[in-house]
Parts: sequence; structure tokens; C-alpha cells
Amino acid sequence: MSYPKSPAPDVRPVSWKKRFGSVRLYVGVLIILVWGLAPFYWMAVVAFRDPAYTFDSTPWPTHVTFENFQNAFDTSRGNDFGNALINSVIIGAATTAIALILGVMAAYALARMTFKGKYLVSGLILSASMFPAVVLVTPLFQLFTNIGWIGQYQAMIIPNISFVLPMTVYILASFFAELPWELEEAARIDGASKFQAFRLVMLPLAAPAVFTTAILAFIAAVNEYLLARLLSSQSTEPVTVAIARFSGNDPLVQPYASIMAAGTIVTIPLVIMVLIFQRRIISGLTAGGVKS
Repeated sequence: MSYPKSPAPDVRPVSWKKRFGSVRLYVGVLIILVWGLAPFYWMAVVAFRDPAYTFDSTPWPTHVTFENFQNAFDTSRGNDFGNALINSVIIGAATTAIALILGVMAAYALARMTFKGKYLVSGLILSASMFPAVVLVTPLFQLFTNIGWIGQYQAMIIPNISFVLPMTVYILASFFAELPWELEEAARIDGASKFQAFRLVMLPLAAPAVFTTAILAFIAAVNEYLLARLLSSQSTEPVTVAIARFSGNDPLVQPYASIMAAGTIVTIPLVIMVLIFQRRIISGLTAGGVKS
């Protein structure tokens, strides 16, 4: 008894267009990786290099030493990098917490409520994020000098909130607008108040977006330099200011290796945090972007 032969698999040669498209994709990704990671790589290479060979152009680590990291934390030259790290955490955490509290409520109101001038308010909030910070330097310096805030944490936290808050509202409002409002209505029918429905139902659903916004707000607050340089004192300055005024044994020579070591110390935790929570960050940025 003969059985019918199974048809031969349809093996078609891959067209040159598809191969070229794949190669072009990988080349593009490689260029982006090199463009984004090359500065950080070179900073790390110089950070682990002997200060005598700071300007050596060898593209891989040579004359490896940990002396630069010790010099970064050395306070004998007037540098206080350890205290600056603590200041950056305090300023960044306070800015992020306050911006999230205000931003979540404002974004929820813009997404859920209908009122006159709603789009005007949204436009004003978005336009505030494009306002140049350099224009605010003189009035803020004069204001905080008059009220005695120069050199205190609030002199840096409050301006940072004004810069971070528009981004917070913009991201969260887009997310809240795509949430299923039927869940809130169901909670109201079950006896929950408006605030309970928001806190117990809608806010947990917005956790990915809130988490993403918190990370972006913290990074933005830590990276701020212009206002911090003018409004901080030596005891409250963040890492951006502390690194910029690093001094070495010779006042006429910049301690580039120590600066690179300090920059590496600041950057590595942020990179690790983003890598660990990258899925949550991506889900927070893309959630709500597609309507079901």
C-alpha cells in the first residue's frame, strides 16, 4: 500500500532586499550604540587609568589604578564629593516626590474632567517645559537672596519642581486618558468615593507610568547644573557642581582623571537602575499609546 508523499517544504531563497534591510537595521543599531556608549566608555577608561597617562589615546584600559576614585573622595583639596552625592539624592528625591504628588493629581484632572479652558491649561503646562532656565537665573537669585534661601535645599528643589512638573503632567495625562473609566464607575457604584476610586483602582493601574515618570524626574533633577551652581553653597551643592569645581594638587591643572572617576561613580548607578527597570520604563512610556 502506497502512502501519498508529503509535499516538499517551500524553501525560497531570501531576497537581497530583505538581506539588505536586515544588515541596514543592525548597522543602524550598532551606530546608535557606539554613539551613545562611546563617551561613557572613554570616561570609564580614563577613570581607571593612572593620572600620568590621562591623555594616552589607547582605546582600551592601560595602567589601571584605583587612585582616581580615592582622589575623588579625598577632602584634603577642598572637594567633598561624598557630601555632594548625598545632596543630589536629597534634592532629586524631594523633587521627584513633590512633582509626582502634584503631577498625578493634575494629570488625572486634565484627563478625567471637562472644563472651560482645558486645552489652554494643557498648552500652558507643556509650554512651561520649553521655557529657558537661563532667563530665570537672575530673578530667582534675587528672590532667594531677599528671603534668605541662598545655599539651602529649597532654593534648588523648588525650581527643579517647576522644570520637572510639566513633563510629569504630560506623560501621566496621556496615560490616564487611555485608562478604562468603566472601572472607576464600577467602583463608584460599589460605594467608593471619587478619591477612593482614584486611589484604589485608577492609581494602581497607572503604576508603570508613575514609575517611569519618577525615574525620568529623578534623573532630570540630578543632572541640573545651571541653577544649582548659583543657588547652592559648598555644603548643599549637588554632584554636578562639585565635579565642575574639582581641584587637584596643581591649581593650574585640571584633575581630569579624578573628574572622570567622579562622573563614572555618578553614572553607573543610573545606568544600572535603567537596565534593571527597562521593561517597566518601556511599558510606562508605551502604555496608553494604543487604543483597545
